Amino acid sequence: MKSKQILVALATLFLVVSCKTSPFTGKKTLNAYSNETIFPMAFQQYNQFLEENTVVRGTAEAQMVQRVGNNIAKAAERYMTALGYPNYLDDYRWEYNLVQDEAVNAFCMPGGKIVVYTGILPVAQSETGLAMILGHELAHALANHGAQRMTAQQGQQIVGAAGGIALGDSRAGQLFNQYYGVASTVGGILPFSRSHESQADEIGTIIAAIAGYDPYEAPKLWERMKAQGGSAPSELLSTHPSPDTRIQALQQIAPRAAAEAKKFGVTSFK
Repeated sequence: MKSKQILVALATLFLVVSCKTSPFTGKKTLNAYSNETIFPMAFQQYNQFLEENTVVRGTAEAQMVQRVGNNIAKAAERYMTALGYPNYLDDYRWEYNLVQDEAVNAFCMPGGKIVVYTGILPVAQSETGLAMILGHELAHALANHGAQRMTAQQGQQIVGAAGGIALGDSRAGQLFNQYYGVASTVGGILPFSRSHESQADEIGTIIAAIAGYDPYEAPKLWERMKAQGGSAPSELLSTHPSPDTRIQALQQIAPRAAAEAKKFGVTSFK
């Protein structure tokens, strides 16, 4: 009995001490990993990824990725300073690489390591479209979404183990073990991931606007993404909001982003 109580107490302690305050919402978020812990791991994985894939260098498209990436990163520094976090990005090491791959994809690892696949450039269509993509990916890094997802998955495992041990071989314990994984994923992990995507859409569009890129391009980009087609799970079972949900949200975000950019002296857009 004592060991069960200890495990439950440890699970509770994990959830409590893993909370950090988001600079964007002022609310507590689950994050058990410091920059000092997660950034070196991310940098190593990023370098390994580049070694295993074909990096496009010197072309007009590769130069565009570098240029837009630098513009977005500078805007992020201005934005974080305005939010009252002037040293927030000191540990970030921004890097932007174009990789030869037909997948319609881009990603940003913790600490600011960004990859753009050549397959997404036709959907971006322009430097402004690319800015919306890079703003979104960079926002994931700013909001520490990678560390939060790792923390949530670790917490899911700890709570599951604690619940299973606490309930033991009882009927309740058997039901818990049978349904906890699915219920915690559909009711917890997936909505958590969808909220990250929505937050990155908002933060990324604002930062892109501060960098001088037209925020009204963001919903148009997602209209083009939607037109790519392909099968996808229902939003309830997906890590991402549906394209229609994102388009509607971005249509509302765009004027707010333009108003925010105006505070930084940006009154016209590319």
